[in-house]
Amino acid sequence: MLVRETMACDGISQILNYLLSCYPQAACSLNFQNPYELLISTILSAQTTDVRVNQVTKELFIYYSDPFKLASAKIDNIEQILRSIGCYRVKSRNIILCAQQLVNQFNGVVPKNFEELVKLPGVGRKTANVVLSNAFNIPRLAVDTHVRRVSYRLGLSDSTDVRVIEQDLCRKITPELWCKVSHLLIFHGRNCCKARRPACSECCLIHLCPKNIKSFL
Repeated sequence: MLVRETMACDGISQILNYLLSCYPQAACSLNFQNPYELLISTILSAQTTDVRVNQVTKELFIYYSDPFKLASAKIDNIEQILRSIGCYRVKSRNIILCAQQLVNQFNGVVPKNFEELVKLPGVGRKTANVVLSNAFNIPRLAVDTHVRRVSYRLGLSDSTDVRVIEQDLCRKITPELWCKVSHLLIFHGRNCCKARRPACSECCLIHLCPKNIKSFL
């Protein structure tokens, strides 16, 4: 895949092509087989690594393979499975409530509509965008902590507000790239442009980065 200049403006195409060469495997790191599994996994991923989420959902989805089963689950049983992830009590409650709402309002089917998704317990803007873009191939750009940090450092957005960052990126990039761009920025944030100790000397974008990293530490 090559990002043409007609697909991104303001020199972003050059940045994206470097990121593509560095992270050709960039994709959703959460393991899922269907929209329901991705929805639950993304809810659980807040303040928790995808690796840890994948570990707990491997067991979770054995017993609760659909919204109907999860909706009738006892919270103690869910907490026992999720106890190794952050905020597991709150997340246990949220995914049960989310499943109940899916069953009661959507007959157990995950909606493809952003407005309906964000009304589900535990679902915010990022989670809705992740589900829409990765489970349904609907153009959306999810902004997490990595996308927020990398976008700011690279000068792709001068805001720290996730809604504004999303708008800035979407305005500069064609919709067909939104999902891929989110994954590229996430991979770069995880592997190189880290929050506390960015590996600037190893960065494929060091010659394009307009920011003095020290000012953001």
